[in-house]
Amino acid sequence: MADRRLQVFATVARLLSFTKAAESLHMTQPAVTFQIRQLEEYFNTRLFDRTHNRITLTETGELVKQYADQIIGMYKEMDNEVRTLTGDIQGPLIIGASTTIGEYFIPGIVGSYQNNFPDVKVRLHVANTNGIIHMVENNEIDIGIVEGPVNNKNLVKEVIWNDELVLVCPVDHALATHKKLAIPDVLDYPFISREEGSGTREVVENYLTKRKIEPDSINIIMEFGSPESIKSAVTAGLGVSILSAATMEKELALKSLAAVPLNPPIKRTFSIVYQRQKFRLRAMEEFLAFARQHCEARGQGATPAGKKNH
Repeated sequence: MADRRLQVFATVARLLSFTKAAESLHMTQPAVTFQIRQLEEYFNTRLFDRTHNRITLTETGELVKQYADQIIGMYKEMDNEVRTLTGDIQGPLIIGASTTIGEYFIPGIVGSYQNNFPDVKVRLHVANTNGIIHMVENNEIDIGIVEGPVNNKNLVKEVIWNDELVLVCPVDHALATHKKLAIPDVLDYPFISREEGSGTREVVENYLTKRKIEPDSINIIMEFGSPESIKSAVTAGLGVSILSAATMEKELALKSLAAVPLNPPIKRTFSIVYQRQKFRLRAMEEFLAFARQHCEARGQGATPAGKKNH
């Protein structure tokens, strides 16, 4: 119902990119440009300055953006209140998840949620923790679910799961026979790490720093952007790694990899984050409640190394 031109304008104004706005809105770039041109013709003034492949808002554009954000926000609030009265829950709902959560944790939640609320159009973005927090900050997604610390005070953070990281190695590795390992026991072995910006990597580095061990002490020989890639490299005998115990269920069942707890253990949390000032749509409220219930049903606490959580 809200003027499509205002929605397109607000997206371009937020991202300051016609290309990114087109991707976000699932439109072609010429269609986005056409909508902006129509709005500029309506106001008989430029809303964006276009120079050297960059766009910036003009003074009029800044004013229009303020009102467009308010109009779109009021429309969403009205739509949400009407649907609350009628019991109708519809989307869209845009969710972001950090890599480990996106691969192993969120599919079950989203699948069950979608079965309960088929009229909600859920879109899922998977990136590392820094990337997801950045998307929440820029209002590109409604909800983020991330691992590791969240330091932005403008974001609401709600812990929904407790996780443990374990040493992962081949089953015939010298470390595989240990019941527990101290982190110095790992330092001499080739190590396969997550990339910079990963929540898993940040938690490991913080763990080392608290124990007055320089993160550079780890003999990193490779970096990968996903736990699956790391597990493949470890299986091939290229090194050892530290991963979430929640990622290891299949490998432990097949006995293709070994997981050894660390002493003291590396604990972390999975958290839902969203903007503190963001108006929460009914679909968003229901997802938050659904995520909490899903975690309670699975059972709070870390998955013990070598055991299943189900």
